[in-house]
Amino acid sequence: MWDDAFPSFLIGLREGLEAGLIVSILVATLVRSGARSRLPQVWTGVLAAIALAMSFGAVLTFTAASLSATAQEAFGGTLSVIAVAFVTGMVFWMRRSARSLSGEIKEKVTGALAMGAGVLIGTSFLAVGREGLETALFLWTTAQAAGESAGPLTGAAIGLVLAAGLCWGLYRRVLKINLTKFFTATGAVLIVIAAGVLGYGLRDLQEGGVLPGKSAYAVDLSGSIDAGSWYSTLVQGVFNVTPVMTWLQVVGYTGYLAVVMTLFLRGVRAAAPEPTPRKTGSARDAARTARRRPAWLVPVAVVTVPAVIAGLAVAFGRPKPGGDQTVAVSEKDCGKGFTAPTPGRRTFQMHNTGDKTSEVYLVDPATNAVYGEIEGLAPGTTRALVATVAGGTYAWRCVPAGGTAVTSRAVRVTGGPGAKAVVPVSENDLAGPLRQYKAYVGRGLSTLVAQTRTLSADIKGGHLSRGRTDWLTAHRTYASLGAAYGTFEAFDQKIDGRADGLPDGVHDKDFTGFHRIEYGLWHGEPAASLTAPAQRLAADAAGLQRAFPHQDFDPGDLPLRAHEILENTLQFELTADTDQGSGTNLATADANLAGTRELLTVLKPLLTTRAPHLLPTVDADTARLQKLLDAAHHGGHWTPVERLDATTRARVNGATGQLLEDLAPVPDLLEIRKSA
Repeated sequence: MWDDAFPSFLIGLREGLEAGLIVSILVATLVRSGARSRLPQVWTGVLAAIALAMSFGAVLTFTAASLSATAQEAFGGTLSVIAVAFVTGMVFWMRRSARSLSGEIKEKVTGALAMGAGVLIGTSFLAVGREGLETALFLWTTAQAAGESAGPLTGAAIGLVLAAGLCWGLYRRVLKINLTKFFTATGAVLIVIAAGVLGYGLRDLQEGGVLPGKSAYAVDLSGSIDAGSWYSTLVQGVFNVTPVMTWLQVVGYTGYLAVVMTLFLRGVRAAAPEPTPRKTGSARDAARTARRRPAWLVPVAVVTVPAVIAGLAVAFGRPKPGGDQTVAVSEKDCGKGFTAPTPGRRTFQMHNTGDKTSEVYLVDPATNAVYGEIEGLAPGTTRALVATVAGGTYAWRCVPAGGTAVTSRAVRVTGGPGAKAVVPVSENDLAGPLRQYKAYVGRGLSTLVAQTRTLSADIKGGHLSRGRTDWLTAHRTYASLGAAYGTFEAFDQKIDGRADGLPDGVHDKDFTGFHRIEYGLWHGEPAASLTAPAQRLAADAAGLQRAFPHQDFDPGDLPLRAHEILENTLQFELTADTDQGSGTNLATADANLAGTRELLTVLKPLLTTRAPHLLPTVDADTARLQKLLDAAHHGGHWTPVERLDATTRARVNGATGQLLEDLAPVPDLLEIRKSA
């Protein structure tokens, strides 16, 4: 998050300082001239500008969210390029004007003061409004590049607060800042950041089909650079330089940086126009102030009007849903009533006219790639299938229960770039990853058997201190095999079952395995009472090792477990729900993360071809969570979950939740579909 915050911090600081200087001088002039009664006019203008900027941000966010994926890429890319233009212009203007900025502002303020309430409101509104609009646009584009909004918003907020503090200090004459040096230094950094935003925007335009060359890569270091490392995350977050870049991105980035930075460092200056003296208008001012209106009317209006306009823009800017098609499904006739739809987000009403429950897929008949699906469509029922349609070939495939798949005639849709489809996965595709993972589990079980025997020997010999260490080692080994739990059948309850639901709780005779021994080791039970449970654990581990090669391991479980392992971690380990006294839930969470990483390794070939941008994101978030878990590990000791401070605990939970969200598409991407 913090790597994504820096660019927004810098823009918030600069834009906030630029607007704040005008407002602070405006306020100082009014106070020193004995016109404090006119301060509400200044704050009304500021309030109006903030409302306008926030409304603009809402329009960007919600109208973009209603676009198709391709249109969002094009929209975001276009606004990124516009944001770069604004930032570039702002950098050069401030570089040229910083030396005389204070004098120019005072002249504008004096003129506004003489011209009356309307001009005074307008001056403060324009001062803050222009910077607010630029800030909103830049924040939106950086949030799009980062893939999250928390970092950019946090950075901008810190920058704006710091700018407000600096302006207050200048107003109170407790600070002196060399504006020329300040805007020169930050301008050079912003040019580098803007080059990255331009590169990101060009990539979006390529993804949106506006610009060519999206597959022409100039740089591909994904195989040699760890996308989740701290240095890679920092570079990507601050400068938007990624391990994989197209030729257009590289040319745009380097070209912009070379040209703009050269001109900036040469000190390009444009002659500042001489300020035009303003005529005073005290008579008009007096006439205006004589008009009486409710004090609340103008502030309410300046906030309400932008919000209403933004609401209308969002409402009317959303694409209108196209007319639904009703498509018939049966075991003999699939897709009756299907005609070529117009491009866009479309809803199809799928009506099963047959006698059997069917699965229905909207597919590309040439590749079997799936655009949308409905599972278990019962006879006589109708359900909606929503899919984004663009240029390409489409057909319906119906798979009745116990019957043969039927494919409709294909239709051709002309329009923009093709919609994203998921290439189906067959059991054969998952056969290789399944063999690899079973081999990993087999090795883990061999290690587990040896470790549980060592633990049993420790306890039998009365070496309980050593037993606590060896207990954690063995338990972490078992926790790293999470994707196979569903295959372990009754052994999982014996080896890692909890006391929940047992009549006598932790003292119940059926409470066995790791948690039974954990309770005894950390609650002062003697070795004699733990010897039998330890021997039973070793025997159950050996029994699982013998049984595992003959147990049924559904290949479809592999994609499901990618998400479920950490889901259980969040539910049980990070709540300390399974803790029986050892305080080692974070150690177990660390082992779960290692098991998830191993699972993703065997699934990587299938995921790379279907979602090439998913794994770098997952790797980065995995590294973020790993770093937080490592911070809780001190030699042989792990900080208990309950002893984490509130901030750290929230970060661990947040990082786990984010990784869960990133892994959520994996089951859909690698689902075994009958249509394949």
